This record gives sequence, structure tokens and C-alpha cells, in this order.
Amino acid sequence: MLLPLSLLFVGAVLVLNGLWMAGRIDDREIVLINGATAAITAAVAAVSLVQARDVADVRAVAMTLLFSVTYLWVAFNRVIGSDGRGLGWFSLFVALSVLPEAVRTLRAATTAMETWLGLCWLAWAGLWFLYFLTLALQRGFRRQTALATLCSGVLTAWLPALVLMYGGRA
Repeated sequence: MLLPLSLLFVGAVLVLNGLWMAGRIDDREIVLINGATAAITAAVAAVSLVQARDVADVRAVAMTLLFSVTYLWVAFNRVIGSDGRGLGWFSLFVALSVLPEAVRTLRAATTAMETWLGLCWLAWAGLWFLYFLTLALQRGFRRQTALATLCSGVLTAWLPALVLMYGGRA
């Protein structure tokens, strides 16, 4: 039930972070949407944890918190002016952590929406891996990472949130 809420704000933050990485938004301005999205997704995770009935529910909370921490870290880095190397290494941890979720989701998928969600986990793993290459290893992928972030925001979060809010099923 809370998935559309999380996806809507993840879509917003990814689109805006993509624009920021492309030089279209100032460092100081990007703090607000990252902080707000971190707080919203963390609140969704907290509510979900209170309602958790089994390990699958706890796994969903853990996956959500990986997003929350990422956005909190982006906001923090912009406030202190960090180069993001620590976030880059965390992004490798996240990329590797979400791959089993992608495989599990795709194997269990029985609907188009479940298949889409499994493919989103794969896309997000790839995106976090790009952050690792760009931030931790300082590879020259900033432009590609910006475009991938923007596209991921639209295709894996914003549009699906709208579909779910206006009649689709998860």
C-alpha cells in the first residue's frame, strides 16, 4: 500500500539528482529533495517494520532503507562538500545487496507488475554500480550516470508510482 508513496518520491529524487549531476541544479538546492525523500522512505520503512509479520516483510524494509540511507548520504555530502567516495563504496555494497532481490523477484513473478519490479531491482543495482564507479573509483562516467539516474527516476519510479496510484496493482 505504501509502495506508490515511496516510488513517487524516489522518482522525484532520481530525476532531480540526474539533473543535478548534469549541472542543471546547484549543490545546495539538491539537499532538500534528498533529505525529504530519505525521511519519507525511512518513515515508510518504520511503518512497514511495525506491521512486519515475517522475514519477507523485514527484507522489504531493509531494501527500502538502502534507498533512504543513499539519499540521506547525498544530502549530507552536499552540506559538508564531500567528494562522495564513501557514498561510492556504500553504493557498491547496495548494488551487490539488491541483486538477490532482483533474482528472487523475477523468479517469483506471476504478473507484469512483479516482472517490472524485478527488472527495476536490476536497473537499480546497475545504477548503484555506476555510482560506485563514478564516486569511489573516480571514473569518468558522470554524464552517463546522470542520464541513467534521470531515466531510472522516470521509468522505475515516477511513472510506475502514477500507475499504482491511479489503478494499477503491485
